Amino acid sequence: MPQIETLFVTKIYRADLIDEASPGLNADLVRAVKAIARDDKAGAAWSKEHGYKGYTSYASLADLPVREPAIAHLKRSLDRHVAKFTSEVAFDLGRSRRLKLDSLWINVLESGGVHTGHIHPHSVVSGTYYVAVPDGSSAIQFEDPRLPMMMAAPTRRADADIGQKTFVSIAPDPGTLLLWESWLRHEVPVNRSHQSRISISFNYRWG
Repeated sequence: MPQIETLFVTKIYRADLIDEASPGLNADLVRAVKAIARDDKAGAAWSKEHGYKGYTSYASLADLPVREPAIAHLKRSLDRHVAKFTSEVAFDLGRSRRLKLDSLWINVLESGGVHTGHIHPHSVVSGTYYVAVPDGSSAIQFEDPRLPMMMAAPTRRADADIGQKTFVSIAPDPGTLLLWESWLRHEVPVNRSHQSRISISFNYRWG
């Protein structure tokens, strides 16, 4: 009898933080994001120079959990969930026992904005927490990491199982947390909402 084994699984961790966080966390985060985006001239300049339609603190602010109590609150939840994900993917961290937050940044993606395909080098676990997800705003799309090596392989059928698709989109809700291993390529297609999509992304490192 033939047997088929499933090997080298790619895991995406999803959780709803609204249930465990204070009910007003996202409202507090929206206020904090708007204030930071208004005052962060360096971040606004970087966003404009690099064609980011909206605002990101990616290259300008490295102390957001210290600056804003709401983001510090969020970080405590992220630490717990990253520890759970670390266990789920069977990382052996030795004496360090847990990954540490390396960077965290705000994304305000305006209508018509995109974030092209990329990975997060020099990190172990990456993720995004979704603060505001208006109707019509972008999902996040993940790419099969084997794609560059598929060469002459046919495309997958439309009815393929989610674990066999070449691209998988996940539509978040406000309060959704997504985690993945940092080598996994992903992108954010065009925001078709007339409102801004607000998220907070981050990387965790080992050691």
